[in-house]
Amino acid sequence: MNVDFEVAVVGGGPVGMLLAYELALQGVRPVVLERLPEPTLQSKAGTLHARTAQTLDRRGLLDDVAGVRGARPARRPPRGLVPFHFAGLFDLDLAKLDQEGPAIVGAPQAWAEHVFAVHAAERGAEIRRGHEVAGLTDHGDHGDHVTLAVQGPRGPYDLTAAYVAGTDGARSAVRKLAGIPFAGSGATVAALMGDVRLLDPFEVPAGWHRTPRGWVMLLIDPYGVSRVFTYDFRAPHPDRRAPVTLDELRDTAEYIAGMPIRMSDPRWLTRFGDAALQAETYRKGRVLLAGDAAHVHFPAGGQGVNTGMQDAVNLGWKLAATVQGRAPHGLLDTYHSERHPVGARVLWNTRAQIALMNPDPAITPLRELFTELMHLDQVNAHLGNMISGLDIAYDVGLPGVPLAGRLAPDMELKNDRGTFRLVDLLHPGRPVLLDLADRADLRAAADDRVDVVTAATTGDDAPDALLIRPDGYVAWAGPDLTTLGPALDRWFTGNVL
Repeated sequence: MNVDFEVAVVGGGPVGMLLAYELALQGVRPVVLERLPEPTLQSKAGTLHARTAQTLDRRGLLDDVAGVRGARPARRPPRGLVPFHFAGLFDLDLAKLDQEGPAIVGAPQAWAEHVFAVHAAERGAEIRRGHEVAGLTDHGDHGDHVTLAVQGPRGPYDLTAAYVAGTDGARSAVRKLAGIPFAGSGATVAALMGDVRLLDPFEVPAGWHRTPRGWVMLLIDPYGVSRVFTYDFRAPHPDRRAPVTLDELRDTAEYIAGMPIRMSDPRWLTRFGDAALQAETYRKGRVLLAGDAAHVHFPAGGQGVNTGMQDAVNLGWKLAATVQGRAPHGLLDTYHSERHPVGARVLWNTRAQIALMNPDPAITPLRELFTELMHLDQVNAHLGNMISGLDIAYDVGLPGVPLAGRLAPDMELKNDRGTFRLVDLLHPGRPVLLDLADRADLRAAADDRVDVVTAATTGDDAPDALLIRPDGYVAWAGPDLTTLGPALDRWFTGNVL
C-alpha cells in the first residue's frame, strides 16, 4: 500500500499508546496523533484490575506500569482482605476471587500512558504531539487507505494510512468524522472532581460519604494535594464543557456534606456525568474505535481505562495481521464481536451502581439488603469477577471446552531450556501452541504460523495442549486433534471465518 503509515492511532492516552505498542510489537510502524502538545500528567483513574494486570504481565509490561524496575511485583494471589466497592458499598473482597496474581495494582493512568509511549517509541512508533485530526476520508470502497486532514504545529497537512484507530476519548473526532452512531442514555448526575489543598484537613471527614443531597468523597493528604469528588443527583450539568471553578467545587461539596470544606490552590478541576453511551460498531470500513471513543460510562470502580486497555490488546494483533496480509477472512471483525459485548456489560453494571447510589433515603433499605448479599460467596464472586474482568470469555467456536475462549492460566513450565512461566512465552506477541503431553502428532499439525513449545507442568488438571492467541486467550485446547487444524485456520490463516 502506498500510504504514509500502515496505521494511524488518533489519541495518545493510555489506550492509544498501548495499541501503538501492540502494533509495533507485531512489526507494524504506527503513527500516534495526539492533539495535546504535552502529556497532562493528570490521572482520572489509578486502579488496574486483575484482568488488566494479567494482560500486561503477558506482555512483560506489568513491572514498569506498577513502577517497579528490575524486580517483579508479587505474582501470588493476595493474602488477606482486599476490599473493593460496588456502588460505594465496600463489602466486596477481591482476595476471594480465583486469580493468579494481584487483585489490584495501583498505577495512575498518566504513568501507564508514559510507560506505553516509551515502549512504543522504542519499537519504532512515531508519536506526534500537538497534531489534531480535523477531517477523515475512508477510501475503502475505491481504494486501500484513509486520508486524515491534520492540523499540526506548523500548519495543516494530509496523512494517509491503511487503517485508522480512534482512541481519542469520549468526544472522539474519529468516531464523529466516520459517522459511527454513539447511542445510549444521557446523564442524570452532575459530578465534579478536583485536586486541591484542603485548609482544614483534620476537620473534614475522609472517605466516601452519602447524604440525602448526594455524595462527597475526600481523599485527603493533609500536607499536600487532596482529591475531592462530588456527585450531585439533582440534575446533570447544563454545560458539560464549561470550565470548573474552585468556588463551584467548594460550594457543591459543602452543600452535599452540610458543613464547611475550605479549599484553595486548585491543581486540576473537571466535570463529568453518568451518561452511558456506546459506539454502534467498533469497526466501520478502515476505521476502528477503542477505549472511551467506543464506550463511556460513569467511572464506577475504574472500569473504563481497564476496558480500554483490554480493547487495545484484543485489537492490536488482529489489525497487524490484517495490515500485513496474513489474517484469515473476517479476523478483524472479531474485534467488534468480542469487545462490544464486554463494553455493553460495563455500561450495564455502572448504570446499576448509579441506581444504587441514589441519595434518596428510600434507596437506603435496598443498599442495606445489597450489603448483606455481597457477603455471600457467590455474589462476591459474581460482582468481583465482573468488575475485575475475570469473567471475560470469548466465543472461539469450541462449545463444551472449558478453557476455550478464556485467558490461558499462568503456570510453571519446564523443559530442556529450564524453568519458565507460561506468560513469558507471550511477551513477543506471537501465537503459541503449548504441548504439555509430548505429542509428536500434535506438533506435526502446526507450522510457522505459531511458536510450538513442548514442556512439562505440575498439576493433574493440565490439558494435553493449548493454542494461545497473541492476546493470551485460548483458541483451542487438547486433546481433540481434529479441531486443532480448523482453529489454526480460524485465527491465523485460511478463510474459515
